[in-house]
Amino acid sequence: MGNICWVASYPKSGNTWVRAFIENYLQDPPRPVDINDLFRFSTAESQAGRYERYVGEGRKLSELEMEEVCAIRPLVQADIAREASGTRFVKTHNFLGEFGGYPLHSSAVTSGAIYVVRNPLDVAISLANYFDYSIDDAIEFMSQDMTGTPNEPWHVPQLISSWSVHVQSWTGRGESSVLVLRYEDLLGNALKTFRKVESFLGARKNPARLKKAVRFSSFEQLKQQERKEGFVEKHENANAFFRRGRQGQWRDSLSDEQVQRIVDQHREQMQRFKYIPGD
Repeated sequence: MGNICWVASYPKSGNTWVRAFIENYLQDPPRPVDINDLFRFSTAESQAGRYERYVGEGRKLSELEMEEVCAIRPLVQADIAREASGTRFVKTHNFLGEFGGYPLHSSAVTSGAIYVVRNPLDVAISLANYFDYSIDDAIEFMSQDMTGTPNEPWHVPQLISSWSVHVQSWTGRGESSVLVLRYEDLLGNALKTFRKVESFLGARKNPARLKKAVRFSSFEQLKQQERKEGFVEKHENANAFFRRGRQGQWRDSLSDEQVQRIVDQHREQMQRFKYIPGD
């Protein structure tokens, strides 16, 4: 039986980028891993097909209440660990907590987590573009403690919560089993930041392999692949999954009032990660 290392983030914060690096590093292929085939060492916890076997006869997964889905979650996660020969890297946008008395991430099969945090000022822009929201709607989405995704044909609901609750839940305990990365550091120095991931994986330092994996999982490489072949994880309302991938886009898109609203809502966590803009 294997175990799960969570690749966790708030939506539109670099989760797929990190998973692409892990796949390219561990597979060490001669050419970049296909973004539509990031499943050799990783998977997504919310895939509906994993839950259907636990739905009672005569019922549909889409009909289950949230508490019923959460009751199944530990069973699905045990299945993922059981199927793995070692560590399986599992994507999640759930906050680290519980719902209805059931943990959203089973400690019984968890070995650790990689958490990616991104400036909420930029997250708001990316969310608005991705879900076809107004910016004000995206800001509201990020402020709600019970924010989540709906029960969809291909994915069970995810309990995301607010940006602040999400970040605090994963990073506030200071556990050595959780590697925290800033999206902005991935952009500014991918080699140095992904070296932390290499070390966290327990891999011996291998500069050539690291550089190749960073190159094969670059934002431009991922974007190019999506343009050619599409991407199975793209939301139906989005024009593209990989859009711009840069920091500071909020400066051209948010009003002063919108910036202040985000800062007021998330000040404590923004201060922790040096995201509050100067006057």
